This record gives sequence, structure tokens and C-alpha cells, in this order.
Amino acid sequence: VEFTSHIDGSRHRLTPERSMAIQWALGADVAMAFDHVPPGQADEAHAREAMERTLRWLDRSRAAHEALADAAPGRQTLWPIVQGGSHDALRAISLRETLARGDWTGVAVGGLSVGEPKPVMHRVLEALHPGLPAGRPRYLMGVGFPDDLVEGIARGVDLFDCVAATRNGRHGSAWTAGGPRQVRAATNKRDERPIDPGCDCEACARFSRAYLRHLFVAGEQLGQRLVSIHNIRFLIRLAETARARIL
Repeated sequence: VEFTSHIDGSRHRLTPERSMAIQWALGADVAMAFDHVPPGQADEAHAREAMERTLRWLDRSRAAHEALADAAPGRQTLWPIVQGGSHDALRAISLRETLARGDWTGVAVGGLSVGEPKPVMHRVLEALHPGLPAGRPRYLMGVGFPDDLVEGIARGVDLFDCVAATRNGRHGSAWTAGGPRQVRAATNKRDERPIDPGCDCEACARFSRAYLRHLFVAGEQLGQRLVSIHNIRFLIRLAETARARIL
């Protein structure tokens, strides 16, 4: 993959080998194989091309990672990524071929939440669920709205990552059990209650809705930070609740 730096316009080439080297240098506990994510509405031909490329890149990623790991066994593990777009047959091929390539310590599902309707994402997860290794972490990449966590966990997902919590927080949208709350709303101007009385995050424990609104109106970055912290804590509490009910 080649791209242009937004800083100085220089050209950069990222390969599976370079990706492994960067993740190794960063000291990540889990490195992710290099993959090709097709658009959510990709037709079968384009989704197949991306899936097959992802498998080829997985072979290269594994070889590069093994070369690095030989010098420091156990320092970092590598997880593959299942692709195939919204096409169940391609997803099945990707999963089968991925599992045939190694005894992975975890498996990621990529290429979802990229424009496809949510029912399609749910269908893909349901189709993959029986074939994913039991007792190994299942990572749904790039998915992380509150309802996504609930739906994903119900379909066997263990791990999530997403920019939504902090992106929404920076724009003043605070997540609560009753739905998102707009911190900038005029109704918060003299409201001394916390964003969510049941939340134990720093924002809710120390600051009122009125003060948080003031921070956003004044352009103070502290407001963005606090609402982002709240949203992340909301997701953690949601996951803790789901885990407690499962166990």
C-alpha cells in the first residue's frame, strides 16, 4: 500500500513485512496481520480479490513475524484477520483458509462497519460464530458503538476497538443508558447533575452538566477530554455488565 504523508507530501510504501516491523518496534502485545478491507457494498468479485490478497498477505505477515519472534519468543503474538465482505461464502473460505495456516492465539474479523447495514454485520457474525476457535479471543475490528457491543457479544465477540467513543466525545455527545446526551444543549446551562448519575467516571464524579457545557461553549479542550473519558468508561461498564450476566 502506498500513501502520501499529510505532513510533507513524501511517499511511503507499507508492506506486510514493514507492518510487522512497525508493530514489533511499537512493542504491541498483539500484532495484526496486514489485510485488505473492501468497501461495505463491494460486490463478490471485489470482495473475493480482497479476501485472497488478505490470505497472501497473511502468509507474508506470518513469515516476517516469525523471523522477528525468533529473537524474542513470547514477546508478541500475531492474529490473522478474516475478510470476505458481506458475502457469507467468501467469509467461510477466508475463515477456513486462515485457520489452516496456523494455531492462532486469537482471530479477528475485519471489514465490517464500513458502510454495510447493521443487519448485514449481524448476519456475517452469526455465520462465522460456529467456525471460530473455541477458547480463543474473537476480535471485531473497528466496531464499538454501545449497541454494537451488545449485538457483538451476543454473537460471540470478545474484543472491540473503535474511534466512536472519543470522536463522539470530542463533539459533545455523551453516551448514557437512555441514549446519547448532547452536552452543548441549552437545557444543561444550569443543570448541576452529572452526565449520568450512575456513572463512576472522572467527568461524572467531579463535574456537572452545566460546567461541561461551559467548557464546550468556551472551546476548552478539557470538555472534549472529559466526555471522551465518560464514553470510554460507559463502554467498559457495559462490557462488565455483559460479562457478569454471561458468567
